[in-house]
Amino acid sequence: MANTPDHHHKTFLDLCFEDQPQLAVKTHIQYHRPDVVAISMRNIQSNDYSGVADNLDYYQSLIGAVRSVSQVPIVLGGSGFSVMPRELMVRLMPDFGIPGEGEHVFGALLEALQNEGRGLDQIGALCHWVDGKLVVNPRVDTFLDLDGVKMPERGLVDPHYYALAGIEPVQTKRGCSLQCDYCTYPIIEGRVGRLRNPRLVVDEMYQALEAHPEIKHFFFVDSVFNLPRRHALQVCREMVARSWETPWTCYANPLGFDRELADLAKAAGCEGMEVGSDSGSDRVLKQLKKGFGVGHIRSLHALCKDAGIKDCHTFILGTQGERIEDVGETLDFVADLDPFSAIFMIWVDDHESVEPHLREQREGLRREIEALLLSRPYRRAHWSVPTLGINFDSRLFSRLRASGLNGPLWQHARMLAQ
Repeated sequence: MANTPDHHHKTFLDLCFEDQPQLAVKTHIQYHRPDVVAISMRNIQSNDYSGVADNLDYYQSLIGAVRSVSQVPIVLGGSGFSVMPRELMVRLMPDFGIPGEGEHVFGALLEALQNEGRGLDQIGALCHWVDGKLVVNPRVDTFLDLDGVKMPERGLVDPHYYALAGIEPVQTKRGCSLQCDYCTYPIIEGRVGRLRNPRLVVDEMYQALEAHPEIKHFFFVDSVFNLPRRHALQVCREMVARSWETPWTCYANPLGFDRELADLAKAAGCEGMEVGSDSGSDRVLKQLKKGFGVGHIRSLHALCKDAGIKDCHTFILGTQGERIEDVGETLDFVADLDPFSAIFMIWVDDHESVEPHLREQREGLRREIEALLLSRPYRRAHWSVPTLGINFDSRLFSRLRASGLNGPLWQHARMLAQ
C-alpha cells in the first residue's frame, strides 16, 4: 500500500484482532464504501502446519463476506497467494490477483480500473478474468529497485501489535538463490538477490522508532539475513556506527556464518536467530538440497552461544524419502545440540495428486513421528511442536505476553523449564 497513488484514500482492517472477522469485514465495508477491496494472504498453511483446507476456507469466507455487502472488485495478493496464484484464483474466485511484488502492480491496477479497465493486459503478472476465462499476464522480468520503494505506511498499522508484542518487521533484501527442495521464497521473491542500502535500512528503523516509541524489538524478515555475508556485515556495521540499541532477531543460515558475523551482530543488538536447520541427518539434508551438513549447524550454535545470541532451530520431520530412523537421528541430534529453542513441524502432503496408497503410507509415518515426539526421552520444555500443541497454544502465548515479554516468544521458551 506504500506505493498506492496519493490521490487514493486508504483504510486498513487487520483481522488478527477480530473475534468475528466476517462481521468485521462487512461492517468496515458498509461504513467506508470502498471502490476496491484488497485482501492479503500471508500463508496457505494453517498456523499449526496441519494443512491448507481450513485456511483456504477462511479466505473463501472473507471474500463471501465482501460479496454479500458490495460488488466492488476484489484483489487478492500476498506471499501465500504468490505460491500458487492460478490455483487460488480458481479456488477463491477474486476479480484480480497479484503474485510476487505488488507495490507497483497494485497502483497500476487502480489506475486501469479508473480508466474503465483500459490497460489491464499491460500489467505484468496480473491475474484476471476475460470472458470467464483466467488470464495471467506475462511476468515482467525486471525486479523492483528496493531503494526506490517507499517505506511502509506504519500509520495504518493496528497499534495492538506494538502494545502486545512490541515487534516491528524490516527488510534488508529480497530474493534467495538457495536451492532448498521445498522452499517457496524463490517463487515469492525470485532468485535474484536485491540488496537495500544499509544506511536506508537503519534510517527506516530509526523513523519507525520515532513514529512508534513503543516498539521494543525489530525482526529482519529477509529469507536469510546473513546471505550474502558481506551485506549482513555492512548492515551490522551501520547499526554499530549509529549506536543502535533496540534488540533485533533475524533468520540465519549455517552457510557463511562465522565468528566475525556473530560478534558483530551481537554488537549491533542481535538478540536471537531463527535457523532453518530442517534435519539432524546429513543424508536428509543432502536430499533437501540444503547445502550444509550437521557440522555447520553445530558450528552456528556454538558461535551463537559464545556471542550470547539465542538460537532457535526449526526442523521438518517426515519429508519425502525420510525414514523413521532418520527422524530418530534428528531428535537425538537436537537433544545433544541443546539449542536455546527448537520447533518441529511434521511434513504434510497437501497436493491432491498424491496417490491414495502413498498418502496412507505418509499418514502411517506421521503417526510414528508423533509417538516419538510424545515419548518421554524426547520431551523438552523448550521444544515446540505446533501440530501437537506442545508449547504452542493461545493460552501459553497469552500468559507470556501478559508477563510483559517482548520479541519472538521462543526467546522466552527457557522460562517454561523453570
